[in-house]
Amino acid sequence: MQTFDYVATVDLGEAVRLLVEHGTTARILAGGTDLLADLKSSTDAPGLIIDISRVKALKVIVVTPQGLRIGAMVTHAEIMQSALIREHCPAMADAAHTIGAVQTRNLGTLGGNLVTAVPSMDSGATLVALDARAVLAGRSGTREMPLTEFFKGPRRTALRPDELLVAVVIPAGSLGKPAHFLKSGLRKGQALALVNAAASLWLDAEGCVKEPRIALGAVAPTVMRATGAERYLAGRLPLPESMVEAGKLAAEECKPISDFRATAAYRRDLVAVLVKRTLTQAYECALKRLRNGGDP
Repeated sequence: MQTFDYVATVDLGEAVRLLVEHGTTARILAGGTDLLADLKSSTDAPGLIIDISRVKALKVIVVTPQGLRIGAMVTHAEIMQSALIREHCPAMADAAHTIGAVQTRNLGTLGGNLVTAVPSMDSGATLVALDARAVLAGRSGTREMPLTEFFKGPRRTALRPDELLVAVVIPAGSLGKPAHFLKSGLRKGQALALVNAAASLWLDAEGCVKEPRIALGAVAPTVMRATGAERYLAGRLPLPESMVEAGKLAAEECKPISDFRATAAYRRDLVAVLVKRTLTQAYECALKRLRNGGDP
């Protein structure tokens, strides 16, 4: 590991100022589960590490008029334990539970997982299925964008050199939306996803699917939405054969690769199965909401 300068800050404004001052030579340290591994193996050391792990403004989980705001420094373990997340978007907690080991979930942060922008990330699919937005802070203030626009490619995001991800917002219209997440790996725990999938939907007054969202990880350069499958499902009754067809369409849309862990064809087969299952589970969540007197 090569030498570098280190600054720990408790102030978001100072973190942004340091990024503006040092630009591409600075790196942000949050939980460190990815960065420290990179530092040990990389020959291109940063000039400055900016430690934001003590910035309290980045550790909040709060409901606002805009929706549920989750700070970038919130850990995966905190997501699993949050009563607000369990109430408004329990699929997020389910996804967090699949990330690494206990130690990784205790240290690793939502923001770090998203900024790393690995296509197989486990936090991205559920957030995309809930139309989440990324909140960025930089020299020009804050800006927001759909999470689908935040991801630009493997390990590439829309962050400018003077910006950092400060929060993710699940919009008010998606809070409580029936959703489900599933992951398939080579083993039950501590495994990179071969495929992960999340689906969300509402039901209209006639019981037909409304505003379906299908998100996939590990089968394209970024977390992706299967928009063709969504269009097919919208307005249809959530019959088993409709869920199967949506899974087939999603499998046709994705662009998986073959590698030492699985072939592209096998990943497409997994997409078809996981999409069908996530849609079915989201529908069952919607029925449960109806039985409990909630919106469908």
